[in-house]
Amino acid sequence: MHSHQPVEVPSVTPLEAVDMIADGAMLIDVREQDEWDSERIPGAEFLPMSQINGWFADLPRDRTIIVQCNSGRRSASIIQALMTQAGFDNLLNLTGGIVGWKFQNQPVER
Repeated sequence: MHSHQPVEVPSVTPLEAVDMIADGAMLIDVREQDEWDSERIPGAEFLPMSQINGWFADLPRDRTIIVQCNSGRRSASIIQALMTQAGFDNLLNLTGGIVGWKFQNQPVER
């Protein structure tokens, strides 16, 4: 009997993410509509966690995907689920989420 050990969630800092997005990485925002409406990272794609079953199968597997929420907690749990249950190996968690992004003086849209 083997236990499901939580997988290590790979992550990137906001500054690393800026470079990766410039190089073609995809940024997805898994927060909910009200959060997205109040502010968001420019260029992010809105794919709310509550609707994950409707969109996860369409994610590309051949490019880096950075997953972002408010603080990094929801995105980490999503990455963990997609790695263990759907076999994704191209996902990175944005450390600190949009809060960490703003702390590094990166732009948001309102």
